[in-house]
Amino acid sequence: MNESGRAEREIEELLGERTGRECLYVPSCRLGIYIALVASLEPGDRILMSPANDDVILFVVLAAGIRPVMAPISPRNGNIDPDAIPDDQWRSVRAVMTTNLYGLPDRMPELRARCDALGLLLIEDAAHALHTETAGRPIGCFGELSVFSLSKHAAGVGGVVAIADPGRRGELIALRDRFVEPRSLRVRGSDSLRPRASRLVERLHLRRALRSASRTIGAAERRAHRMPLALTQLRTAGAAPALDGFDRWVRVDKHDYRLDQRPELLALTAAWLRAAEGDREARIAGTSRLRELTAAAPALRDAEPQAFYRVPLLVEDREAAGASLEAAGHPLEYVYDPPLDDYAGDEFVDPSPAPDAARWWVTHALPVDPLLADTALAALAGPGLLSPPHRTV
Repeated sequence: MNESGRAEREIEELLGERTGRECLYVPSCRLGIYIALVASLEPGDRILMSPANDDVILFVVLAAGIRPVMAPISPRNGNIDPDAIPDDQWRSVRAVMTTNLYGLPDRMPELRARCDALGLLLIEDAAHALHTETAGRPIGCFGELSVFSLSKHAAGVGGVVAIADPGRRGELIALRDRFVEPRSLRVRGSDSLRPRASRLVERLHLRRALRSASRTIGAAERRAHRMPLALTQLRTAGAAPALDGFDRWVRVDKHDYRLDQRPELLALTAAWLRAAEGDREARIAGTSRLRELTAAAPALRDAEPQAFYRVPLLVEDREAAGASLEAAGHPLEYVYDPPLDDYAGDEFVDPSPAPDAARWWVTHALPVDPLLADTALAALAGPGLLSPPHRTV
């Protein structure tokens, strides 16, 4: 086994210790979700999912040939609200995919019980929930397949698929190997220059200015909170499942999502996972401070603080609060506005039967990095920036 293989296996074992499941390393979470969908569902099947989710995930689902069905969500945490889903919507789907938005857990025991009763598959998108637990169990222990992101956490690259049935590992390896591509000479040359350029940007304090300039000149792939839908191209993307036809959408913000990862970054990822307790503790500390704010999402105050990826505050004027955060050096990221059914329309998704809660949530949710709690609290100290919105749902 080469250096990359050893690091990948260590990453799998570390996530396996956390989840109690067989795990498989993949170059990115989005590719892991695609593999999970293709391995579990047939083209034309329908999957229940939250409209308060990344647009990339919508296109991953479409690329797999699956019809997205938007669920009602709870204004308490932005996740699927099982109690608000009508019976006919439950009967219309073959699977459910959770979001665990910002790390706040979905109602996993209820969703698991409902899926068991109806014979539905449960797939966990655990991209934001590396450290999160619910009902005494880690997120990633409830679905037939669960997919983690490591690139959203310090020093991490790639993702991991946790597998309830270890007998499926060979099938999933074959799918992964079918879609993963080697890094070309051009990409490897760029790899060697990137760390040097990144250090220079940090030394000159240019990162915020470069991000702003990219948006201004149109170089950024997202000039708003959603990428351009490119409706004409989407209609002619071709029959799915076919990842290549949807590549222009699936690759946004991560063009190497299906490339082999670099050995040195795999080693760093394994080392970070071995020492992840420090990150977990720092996130709990930041979450503990932010959840005391009156603008904190209600679900944050109902349980002990956890190591969330982002802490959602609900504010009256999200754009003003976000601008204040950005001016202080805290990026305004992971804002999922508008909801996916409003964004894509009923040509590509089944809309939520109760859309108002999602519209309210995505309009007011301000995701704050708990590792930057001090920066955020100082930036949001201005008059009115933390004014909670009036509930209209």
